Amino acid sequence: MPKRRASRILRRSTALAGSRYWKPRIVFWLGALAIGLTSAAFAWMADAAQHLFLAAFDREGWQRFLPLIATPAGFIACAWLALRFLPGSQGSGIPQAIAARHLRRDDERVRFLSLRMAVGKVLLTCLGLLTGASIGREGPTVQVGASIMLHAARIGDITQARGLILAGSAAGIAAAFNTPLAGIVFAIEEMGRSYQSRTNGVVLSAVIIAGLASLAVVGNYTYFGVSDAAAHGPLDWILVVTCGVIGGACGALFSLASIRITRRLRRARVENPTRRAIGIAAVAGLIVAVTGIATSGDTFGTGYEQARSAIEGETLSPFFFVGKFIASLASSLAGIPGGLFAPSLSVGAGLGSTIGSVIGADPSLAAILGMVGYFAGVVQAPMTAFVIILEMTGNHGNLIPLMTASMLGYGVSRLIAPEPLYHAMSRLFIADVLRRQRAEAQGEASEPPAEKS
Repeated sequence: MPKRRASRILRRSTALAGSRYWKPRIVFWLGALAIGLTSAAFAWMADAAQHLFLAAFDREGWQRFLPLIATPAGFIACAWLALRFLPGSQGSGIPQAIAARHLRRDDERVRFLSLRMAVGKVLLTCLGLLTGASIGREGPTVQVGASIMLHAARIGDITQARGLILAGSAAGIAAAFNTPLAGIVFAIEEMGRSYQSRTNGVVLSAVIIAGLASLAVVGNYTYFGVSDAAAHGPLDWILVVTCGVIGGACGALFSLASIRITRRLRRARVENPTRRAIGIAAVAGLIVAVTGIATSGDTFGTGYEQARSAIEGETLSPFFFVGKFIASLASSLAGIPGGLFAPSLSVGAGLGSTIGSVIGADPSLAAILGMVGYFAGVVQAPMTAFVIILEMTGNHGNLIPLMTASMLGYGVSRLIAPEPLYHAMSRLFIADVLRRQRAEAQGEASEPPAEKS
C-alpha cells in the first residue's frame, strides 16, 4: 500500500513538473495580463482621440461647423475600412463575442475574434471618437479581450475555447471600467446564458489578473467618482420607480429601434454593399454632426463628462438626453466599430436629471437612478446594470434603490422589446457565417468533377 501511494505521488509530481501542466496556465495568465495592459492603452488612446476632436470643435467660432464635414467623412472612412478589411468588427463587439461562443469551429470563431481584429477594433474605434461619434470603448474591449484569450488558447493548446471567450470578455469589462464584480456578473448574465460552474475559476482568474495589470498602469479609481446620494424619503422612492419605469421604456425603444433598423439596413446592403454602407455611414455621420452642433458639442463622444457632472449634482438640459439618444442610435447604425456602454450611461444620466428636475428630487440621485434604469432597459441585464453603476459610483448605501430601479427597467423593457439587444445582434453575425458556409457548399457542389487521367 505505501508503495502504491508513493507511486501515485511520484506520478502527480512528474505531471505537475511537466510542460503539459504549466504551459496552458502560463499562456492563460499572460493572456489575461495582456488584456489588462491593452485595456489601459485603449482607454488612453480613446480619451486622447475624443479630446482632440473636442479641442478642434469651437462652440463660438466657425469651427463649430467643422463636424458637418469631419464627422460624415470619418464615418465613411470607418465604415469602408471595417467592411473592406475587418468584416465583423462593426458595432459594439459584444454580439460578436456571443456569436463566437455559439460557433463550434475555430475557423468560424476567428472571423470575429483574432489579434488582427483586436488591433483593428481599437484603431477604428479611436478613429470614430476622433471624428465625434457617440460611441464607447467598453464594448469593443470585450471583443478585444475575447480575441486575445482565444489566441492564447491556440498557443497553449487549451481546449476550453468557449470558457476562455467568456473569461476574456469578463476581463475586458473589468479592466475597462475598473469594475471586477461587474465583469464577473456580466460574464454570467449577459455573455453566458448557458454558464457552467466549472468556468468559475477561469473567469475569476482572468478578471483578477487583467484588473491588476490595469491598476498597475492607471491606478485605483472610481469611474464616475464617489457619490453618497441615496433614497430616503417618499419623494426619493417615487424617483426610484419613475426612473426605473421611464428609463426601461426608453432603453427598450433604443433596443427595438436598433434591432429593427439594423435588419432592414442589412437587407438593403445585399446589393452594392460597399456603396450602400458608405451612404448609410454618411447619413448617420451627418445626423450626429447636426445633433452635436445643436447641443453645443455635448452629444459628441462618449458623454462621460456630462454623466459625471450630473452625478456630481449638476442638472442637465432635457435637450441633452434627446440629442444623445439620437446621436447614439445613429452611431450604432452607421456600420462603424464602437460600443454602447458609455453613451447609454450618459443618456440615462440625462434622462434621470430631467426627471429629477421635474419631480424636484436630488439631482445626483436622479442621475444615478436614470443611468441604471435606462441601461437595464437597453441591455436587459439587470444584475450587470446595478452592479456596474454601484462600482462606478462607490455608493454602496444606495444598493436597494439601484436594484429596484434596475429590475423595473428590465421588466418594462421586456414588455416592449422581448428580444435582448446583444443576443439579437449576435444572431445576425451567426447568420452571416451560416450564409457563407452555404454559399461555399453550393460553390463546391457546382464545380465539375475532375477528369480521371
